[in-house]
Amino acid sequence: MLGRWEHYAHDADVGVRGLGETKAEAFEQAALAMTAAITDVASVRPLDEIEVSCEAPDDELLLAAWLDALNYEMATRRMLFSRFQARIAGTRLSGRAWGEAIDAQRHHPAVEVKGATLTTLRVARHADGWLAQTVIDV
Repeated sequence: MLGRWEHYAHDADVGVRGLGETKAEAFEQAALAMTAAITDVASVRPLDEIEVSCEAPDDELLLAAWLDALNYEMATRRMLFSRFQARIAGTRLSGRAWGEAIDAQRHHPAVEVKGATLTTLRVARHADGWLAQTVIDV
């Protein structure tokens, strides 16, 4: 199974889901789903690299912390990301994101992500690997 992402229906916000062969890949795919809620991921060039790290007491809260850390970097750096690398060791995640400065005329940002929520927050093994999902507040 190759990693993939998808959105799922939620009343007011956007559900993001990452699927991967590993937990780290599922986290990477969830991050892509978050970017895809904002813009067409294919329009974001992976020109600049940033490092991100976070820690949480369990996998679900680690996913929320990862997405929130990426969202913080997007907001403060005025960037969008299209490529992610996550390394998970116990309750710590160290990762990288590649992207570029927001170009409103090219990226046409549709929403502003406020953060990850605990709504439908889930990280679990499934038939083909790992699932990482939550709802993002937009």
